[in-house]
Amino acid sequence: MTSNYTVTVLGLGAMGLPMATRLASQLTVHGFDIAEPRLRLAEDAGVHTFFSAREAAQDTDALLLAVRNSEQLNDVLFGENGVASVLKQGAVVILTSTVGTDAIPATVARLAEYGVALVDAPLSGGPKRAGEGDLLIVVGAEPAALESARPVLELLASTLTVVGDKPGDGQALKTVNQLLCGIHIAAAAEAMALADALGLDQAKTLAALEVGAAGSFMLSNRGPRILEAYTEEGAEVLSRLDIFVKDMGIVGKATRAAGLAAPVAAAAEQLYLLGQAHGLAAADDSAVIKVVAPAKRTVA
Repeated sequence: MTSNYTVTVLGLGAMGLPMATRLASQLTVHGFDIAEPRLRLAEDAGVHTFFSAREAAQDTDALLLAVRNSEQLNDVLFGENGVASVLKQGAVVILTSTVGTDAIPATVARLAEYGVALVDAPLSGGPKRAGEGDLLIVVGAEPAALESARPVLELLASTLTVVGDKPGDGQALKTVNQLLCGIHIAAAAEAMALADALGLDQAKTLAALEVGAAGSFMLSNRGPRILEAYTEEGAEVLSRLDIFVKDMGIVGKATRAAGLAAPVAAAAEQLYLLGQAHGLAAADDSAVIKVVAPAKRTVA
């Protein structure tokens, strides 16, 4: 890695800030966020902050994007204040979000007009692991673009899997990943609701399940937050429920396009949609248990 390598992080939220902080430990990092408190936190972490996304994106080797969906991706890059036109030729855009495969070809083509390549690199792991460089990143990118992005990717990832040599391959694998994650969270919520309904201590049940054949990363990760869902403040929001509304929608679209039946994924998607309809969109996705069991039972 070279000390004169510069990466711009647009969006210094729950994931963007720890990623920027991690990158600033070895690289020059530019950052921008619409929230001034986030800019101050970034500055404290050694990030050079700017008053606009376009300013932050100038003279950078890589642009790291964590956007909500394909519409936001298009707006950030090509909208009225889009940054694509200020990127230098030879720069790479590293897309870390799950947006599905549909938006990728047009994005690649438009970036190519500016001499910029897209590195399709959706990630998993959450804010804590982002700050520790312990993310799972799956990549689809042309070899030259991948090499340009490696200083960023290798600092953020403990597991870096190159799944193909074209943008869109990363999105495809992440779609499969989200199918499983969405189902596992919903299944964990159902299991904890059943434990409560049977009069079991949920915390003891969770501890027993984690070490047995029913254990999974999602059960261990979301389980404690599922148990906090009924508290007055709810679980800390580390992954919003409406993110899985979006992601399971991407899964459903992909399975239908492939002519593939996916009844379990479809059922999980309905739980997240019901949660959103009941005002839980901004809650942690562990709150999906409140769709299965709206109130926690009190055992006499």
